[in-house]
Amino acid sequence: MDKVIFLTLGLLFFIIPVTSSTSGLKKVSKAQLLGFDWKNCGAPDAPAVLKTLNVSPDPVSIPGDMQASVSGSTSVELAAPLAVNVTLEKEVAGFWVHVPCVEELGSCHYKDACDLLAQLVPPGQACPEPLHTYGLPCRCPFKAGSYSLPQSDFYLPIMELPSWLTNGNYRFQGVLGMQDKELGCLRVSLSLRSN
Repeated sequence: MDKVIFLTLGLLFFIIPVTSSTSGLKKVSKAQLLGFDWKNCGAPDAPAVLKTLNVSPDPVSIPGDMQASVSGSTSVELAAPLAVNVTLEKEVAGFWVHVPCVEELGSCHYKDACDLLAQLVPPGQACPEPLHTYGLPCRCPFKAGSYSLPQSDFYLPIMELPSWLTNGNYRFQGVLGMQDKELGCLRVSLSLRSN
């Protein structure tokens, strides 16, 4: 799977539990993700691009089942150190407000996303389903080429999120880079409603 794709899904659903401490987190027993939208924001000739990303249903319930399909490509090998700059904004009273980096959440710079992926799936451990079934990699290096995950089912469990991240409209931008060169950029917008 294309690194940009995996990192986007990872940032939304997996990296938050890995990189944050338990202080200040709120257990979200019921939530909904609504209005998920995305677009590439890199140069037209960016080496890493997302071609398709489909998520259903809308809204996605947490906890609950969702389906996703994704395809993308990279014209260069993606290897450590692979930097990711994340910008997070939250809509407050009709204005988009920059969310600072707090405990590695928010608008943060991750020096090496490969290291984060290795924390999620340690070396020697098989890639999780459905990546394993489709022969898709889940850790660095990612060889140059095209990657595709057909529509697959995922279960989103109850999550612990910072209280400031439990309700609202959000915009994320992730810029992928290696050796001071931008490789790709992805923008995601969504709304989160929780109890």
